Amino acid sequence: MPELPDIVVYIENLESRIQGRILERIRLLNPFVLRTAIPPISSAEGRKVLGLRRLGKRIVIELEGDLFLVLHLMVAGRLRWFEGKARLPGRSLLPLSISTAVR
Repeated sequence: MPELPDIVVYIENLESRIQGRILERIRLLNPFVLRTAIPPISSAEGRKVLGLRRLGKRIVIELEGDLFLVLHLMVAGRLRWFEGKARLPGRSLLPLSISTAVR
């Protein structure tokens, strides 16, 4: 399970990659990661990433329109970054993909 310093490093790296960008698409490769259906995950698409922060061991991505994506790394304890439409490797990943664009 990730510890506080790991979460802080993830947030710093995510800030440099996605803060201020438009979230184009979210791909759920496994419905296990989705914990709510209201609002639907697709409502996050097309929104600007306003900020990132930590809530305990969770990573919070703040989107415009008062919407938040909250990630908990659970036992996997890591995120891997893949550019654009890169092919994602098999089972070793948290089944979530987020694409962003500068607009």
